[in-house]
Amino acid sequence: QVQLVESGGGLVQAGESLRLSCVVSSLTFSRYVMGWFRQAPGKEREFVAGVSRSGDSIKYADSLEDRFTISRDNAKKTVYLRMSSLKPEDTAVYYCAADYETYVELSPSAYDYWGQGTQVTVSS
Repeated sequence: QVQLVESGGGLVQAGESLRLSCVVSSLTFSRYVMGWFRQAPGKEREFVAGVSRSGDSIKYADSLEDRFTISRDNAKKTVYLRMSSLKPEDTAVYYCAADYETYVELSPSAYDYWGQGTQVTVSS
């Protein structure tokens, strides 16, 4: 059974940093594009960042590129999201997702597998 398990969320103050991790099992990790999405209460799920199979192609949401960094370790079957200078508006549940594709897609509907999410709360 495919599993994506996120960790690393929590409650932080504005300006602090967090690193999220997502460990994948029962999947040929290196054949999947990996993405991070987030969903705030009352809002739609939105694309945060995505990384290609080999890690050589990365996309970010326009407003996040200067503060967020996505990376992957295919040997560990893990994708990371480093978030710095966090703001209260970054508060959301963060999800990782896997897409059997050769390029990074921005639409949540394109992704085949999802984790359960990890809560990130940023206080002002």
